[in-house]
Amino acid sequence: MVLAVVDDLMFTSRIRAAANAAGATVVFARSSQAALAQMKQTPPALVIFDLDNPRTDPIGTIAAMNADRALAGVPTLGFVSHVHAELIGRARDAGIGDVLARSAFTIDLAEIMKRAAGAATTPPPPR
Repeated sequence: MVLAVVDDLMFTSRIRAAANAAGATVVFARSSQAALAQMKQTPPALVIFDLDNPRTDPIGTIAAMNADRALAGVPTLGFVSHVHAELIGRARDAGIGDVLARSAFTIDLAEIMKRAAGAATTPPPPR
């Protein structure tokens, strides 16, 4: 399962279409609280953040994930306007796994979903 913390209808539609094509399940959260609750209920293979959307508090959600031992290892990816260098730096400081420009995210979305779908079906390595 992929969790998308996204409130933009265009990106919601693109993410849903790419997930369907890749055979991945995607769940959307429109707030930090909803995202964290969903992650605790069912740990996702990947969490996608729209870093440009302050209504979903992506930086606070990433920081909360990394402060929680059960969620700290969940892979994260954010997409952002390439001109928001300060926001990219804040996301990296909060502990995001990867950041892509919005255009690169759109181009790579099908592959991102394929990898996430594969991660969801691959058992974790033994500890």
